[in-house]
Amino acid sequence: MKQDGWGHSCREGWWSYLSSVGNIFYSVRLKYKRGEIGRRHQETVIMRTLVLFLLMGIVDVTISQSYSPFQWLSQLRGRRQNAGWYSEAADCPLECDCPTTYPTAMYCHSRNLQHVPYVPSHIKYVYLQRNQITGIQHGVFDNATNLMWVILSHNKLSSEKLSDSVFVKLENLDRLYLDHNELTRVPRNLPSSISRLQLSHNKIAKVSSKSFDRMSNLTTLQLQANVIEELEGGFKDLKSLIMLDIGKNKLRKIPDSLPESLQQLYLEFNKIESVPAGFLTMYPNLQFVRLAHNILTNKGLPSSVFNTSTLVELDLSFNKLEQIPNVNRNLENLYLHANKIKEFSLSSFCDTYDGTNFSKLKVLRLDANKISARDIPAEAAYCLRLVSFIDV
Repeated sequence: MKQDGWGHSCREGWWSYLSSVGNIFYSVRLKYKRGEIGRRHQETVIMRTLVLFLLMGIVDVTISQSYSPFQWLSQLRGRRQNAGWYSEAADCPLECDCPTTYPTAMYCHSRNLQHVPYVPSHIKYVYLQRNQITGIQHGVFDNATNLMWVILSHNKLSSEKLSDSVFVKLENLDRLYLDHNELTRVPRNLPSSISRLQLSHNKIAKVSSKSFDRMSNLTTLQLQANVIEELEGGFKDLKSLIMLDIGKNKLRKIPDSLPESLQQLYLEFNKIESVPAGFLTMYPNLQFVRLAHNILTNKGLPSSVFNTSTLVELDLSFNKLEQIPNVNRNLENLYLHANKIKEFSLSSFCDTYDGTNFSKLKVLRLDANKISARDIPAEAAYCLRLVSFIDV
């Protein structure tokens, strides 16, 4: 029987067995009609024949395969390739999938795993999210030093069960996702090669000055939805940092010693009461600042603290402001909704306005305050000429 594929072999084999069984049944039935055998003898022959051919079919299906036992298991998991088996998939752990179309990726997500499986040396991207992994021992990744992405989101990792040296040898690691776990501190000895670090939705309470030591290539750091109360200048050495998200924590002040490279700062859902004088001038590259859902008041905002030409978007919604703070003409998006603002002060946007001097503001939200559309002066049409709609 020609084996040009597992399914084709099985179909040919079973068709042959069924034909043979049919011929025997016909022969027995004919002898019964001629009176050559009795009814009991007929039933006995039929049952024995069925059992015999069933066993023969099972044995034939098993031994007719040209694959090894490991490959047979892989067949059951849907990893059969019509063109044969690739060497990249041969050492893939049974708990995971290593599709030959992505030979450097290993997919182990949503498998109810309680440990990190063996990672072959050629793998660069390993996906382990949405499992039940509680810890990672020393040496787990030592064989896979080419790893560039390690995704461990949505597990049950604890700091006590995470080895201090587990990532040390991963000198090419670019992305490390540890969000939605149970970590109580920033993992130690992280590789300096990491550019994106995701630590949100954990139980981290403190960031020390050495938490991100030597991580000069880090561009994106996400720490939102932790319980951080204290920051000890842990960001000052992050010379490449562009985006920092510390929203949904317990901060009472804006962090000190941020890197000058920072462009996006997200601090919403904290307990911040004030903004330090000269804050934006210290970080001339900041373009997006979100301070929504804090307890800011006008008393805590120094005059012209937001009047800087580089700022593009400013979110001060859901605070306790009673007046519109002064902003620069270059600002494009301003969110002030859900405060206690009582008056519309055009001077907050334009000290003077004419054909060439006007605000570049495009989005202005003032809804859920104590002002209405009739409080907006007619001159706003000149100053805020780029605003398509003022939401009040």
